Amino acid sequence: MENLKENVAIILPENGLEAKLKLAEKEQRKLRIKLGFDPTAPDLHLGHAVVLKKLKQFQDLGHQIVILVGNFTAQIGDPTGKNKSRQPLSAIQVQQNAETYINQLSKIIDVTKAEIVFNSDWLDSLPFSEVLQLLSKVTVAQLMHRNDFNKRFTENMPIAMHELVYPILQAYDSVQIKADIEMGGTDQLFNCTMGRQLQETNGDEPQIVICMPLLRGTDGKEKMSKSLHNIIGLTDSPNEMFGKTMSISDELLEEYIVLATDFFVAEKNNLKEQLKTENPMIIKKMVAKNIITQYHSVNDAIAAEEFFNNQFQKKNDDNKLFVSIAKSSLMITTSSVVEICHQLKKDSSKTAIRRLIESGAVQVNSIKITDPLEEVKLISDTKIKIGKRDFFNIVNDTE
Repeated sequence: MENLKENVAIILPENGLEAKLKLAEKEQRKLRIKLGFDPTAPDLHLGHAVVLKKLKQFQDLGHQIVILVGNFTAQIGDPTGKNKSRQPLSAIQVQQNAETYINQLSKIIDVTKAEIVFNSDWLDSLPFSEVLQLLSKVTVAQLMHRNDFNKRFTENMPIAMHELVYPILQAYDSVQIKADIEMGGTDQLFNCTMGRQLQETNGDEPQIVICMPLLRGTDGKEKMSKSLHNIIGLTDSPNEMFGKTMSISDELLEEYIVLATDFFVAEKNNLKEQLKTENPMIIKKMVAKNIITQYHSVNDAIAAEEFFNNQFQKKNDDNKLFVSIAKSSLMITTSSVVEICHQLKKDSSKTAIRRLIESGAVQVNSIKITDPLEEVKLISDTKIKIGKRDFFNIVNDTE
């Protein structure tokens, strides 16, 4: 029981987990534990892993994990934490993302033992008369208790009707799959408790809600989110994982020790104590290697540390690895340094690239460039450094 409660932020009601476990034992059945994903973006990250690892604990105890793919609701978009409506996705985009999600889930849970369902199976065919009946079970006042809806309403920011319907549809999913427990991050508390309400009005035993803490992203400010470009992805290469982990602030270290590593509790407590006296860099490397070992291997973790040491801690460029990029692969209309760097780092905005250049963090053939519009002649073996972690070598196609 205590292991199941480790790192949990919220259990609603407080004694609900004990009651559900006793009920399952009495009825000699597995608990049905729901985790829903709207495949709005194809990549899972360490923030998702916080919930997934808790889900795995239940799976290891023999309970039934139900992965709900919100391929219907993804076309609406969860407004949680947003100050404006999400752009709707096409059915094709949603399907492609869903396939990627399921493949990535296997890094943490046994997908062969999980039940995977799609909410389009019931929402696509729901008659409008039943939709109206469903909506009649929730009041506008209840929806306005949700922080983001309330904030947008009081600030006279628009709230579309489909956004108000979203938490009701997520709750209806719990009715359909007969969930005993619904899991999510703390930002999902309202949506999950709505599931309890609809189950009760349907005459079913209400699910309990287990919410896990939100892991902050590498920027140290917002929760980890692909849209904020602050993630460590589950499919990132070992070198990327190591570099991104090493980039987090020292203030984030304890949070990552607790939520992102799989050290035993005693080891985590020991590392937190060491933070008071030890060089944070040493602890950070231990955290980075642990993360890589979880999603790749021990050997990958060792190699990533060696790569990092050579690439970023030794001043001699002779030991650094410059990634070869074919000149023809750069889709550039000008040869300005900002345009070239943006093509080399497409995941960064031009504004961010411009700031790097102006701060002196970009070099071409070991010469610092501070004017974003300076023209660069790209010949074979042009070496470009962008920031502290990105090293590129522009080569001709034949090389």
